[in-house]
Amino acid sequence: MASVNQLLLKPSRWLVTGAAGFIGSNLLETLLHAGQHVVALDNLSTGHQRNLDEVERLVGPEAWARSRVIIGDIRDAEVCRDAVTGVDFVLHQAALGSVPRSIASPMDSFESNVGGFMQLLNAARAARVKRFVYASSSSVYGDHPDLPKLEGKIGRVLSPYAATKSANELFAEVFAKTYAMSCVGLRYFNVFGPRQDPDGAYAAVIPKWTSALLKNETVFINGDGETSRDFCFVANAVEANIRAAITPVLPNPHEVFNVAVGERTSLSQLFEMIRHALSELGTQVIAAAPLYRDFRAGDVRHSLADISKARQELGYEPQFSLAQGLRVAMPWYLASAAVR
Repeated sequence: MASVNQLLLKPSRWLVTGAAGFIGSNLLETLLHAGQHVVALDNLSTGHQRNLDEVERLVGPEAWARSRVIIGDIRDAEVCRDAVTGVDFVLHQAALGSVPRSIASPMDSFESNVGGFMQLLNAARAARVKRFVYASSSSVYGDHPDLPKLEGKIGRVLSPYAATKSANELFAEVFAKTYAMSCVGLRYFNVFGPRQDPDGAYAAVIPKWTSALLKNETVFINGDGETSRDFCFVANAVEANIRAAITPVLPNPHEVFNVAVGERTSLSQLFEMIRHALSELGTQVIAAAPLYRDFRAGDVRHSLADISKARQELGYEPQFSLAQGLRVAMPWYLASAAVR
């Protein structure tokens, strides 16, 4: 199977929004390593300058010179117009994530995830970009009971965050048909990896639990531990984004694809895997035990992706399982914890 560098033999100009965030900074790093030109847009509300600094250090000055960083907000139409000027492909990652955050502040989630999305989508339409790829979410499946999740079968969404992502898919489909755009939505399933923020009330589970174990703090599991997720290492998501952008022909003007591994892991199993991965690196966490508490509002019970559509249409094949991804990510988490 072709590597990302083999897929990107021809230099193009890309816009990555949310470039100072977790997935966005990994996309920025990969594209610059592959000789691409990248506009990196972020308002630093949830992203961090340290992520941009780390990418600059990792890619080196020659590659970094092919980037242009814009500190600005996707809700600003002028910022969006500036960012998409001369761009071939948009990889839109900027959003206010987290189900609990959206429940606590639904208007903030709406304004950023829907209002900002529309500003960028409209700017991309006017700029006639070749393809608009955006981050959707497995949360759009809502209460649909079937496993694994198939792109054509969704239920009623269970949170304001999920509603914003569902709205993104609706507007992208309408724009694709109305304005002859090419749009692709990627339904992420619990992506994890380096530069994922372990701090704050809305931190994702893997960095949050890892940080807690390293600090000898209690790890809380919501519910009975049997809630399950399809955890996907960030390198898989990066590959899916690039394939979604450059695959020449897709069946429809607007497509959505699951981005995952296709394997289900319970939260209790995940805790054991994190503890084991840390123990292999010499940390003293083998005796740690989680504390179980009430289920969290807005959460779905089980999540598992069918990735056959992405395999067939994009040539996507996840290169990292959960265990392999944890082994790659843990040294970064350890190094990050050491400097905080």
